[in-house]
Amino acid sequence: MDATVSSSFSASLPAWLVADLPRIAARPLGDDDERMAVAIELADRNWRAGTGGPFAALVVDAATGELVSAGVNLVLSSGLSSLHAEVTALSLAQWRLGRWDLGADGAELELVVNWATCVMCYGATMWSGVRRLVIAGHGEECERLTGFDEGPMPDDWIGEFARRGIRVDSGTRRAEAVEVFRAFGASDAVVYNARGSGSA
Repeated sequence: MDATVSSSFSASLPAWLVADLPRIAARPLGDDDERMAVAIELADRNWRAGTGGPFAALVVDAATGELVSAGVNLVLSSGLSSLHAEVTALSLAQWRLGRWDLGADGAELELVVNWATCVMCYGATMWSGVRRLVIAGHGEECERLTGFDEGPMPDDWIGEFARRGIRVDSGTRRAEAVEVFRAFGASDAVVYNARGSGSA
């Protein structure tokens, strides 16, 4: 092991997503269906490209449909276990807007994700300042089909979001999201649970 103690780190979106951002951001994403279609597309492309797990997230201006940021799971490409899609998208949005609170000045930003958050991203979403979380679904399908451990979520996780002013809407393009997990699970892609049972 190198004796030098690290003092910084960085991560970037994969080249395939950077190249595609102009297309994705070219026009407003008009509704939940359209926004989720993009998230599911990116999630599927991400694992097939070997960048990370089958997960993607968007931060979108709720009123205008403007794409503020897009993120995918970067665990494999970065070597950093915390770089899940939600953390990536939220961090890019905060960097772009120059503030840690995405809800400052009455902004109504929402996080669109192709499945319910893991326990880590649950906290990241809660403290980010977004006002709404849109997910394709929640339940055991993700863990069962992919082998990832999503962690011990509170029983009333939706209620905990609501008590902090974050509305959760689930079910947009659920079947399509599940098919991405099914394809991932049938492949030989890396499932990167720490010690065989850690958070995805």
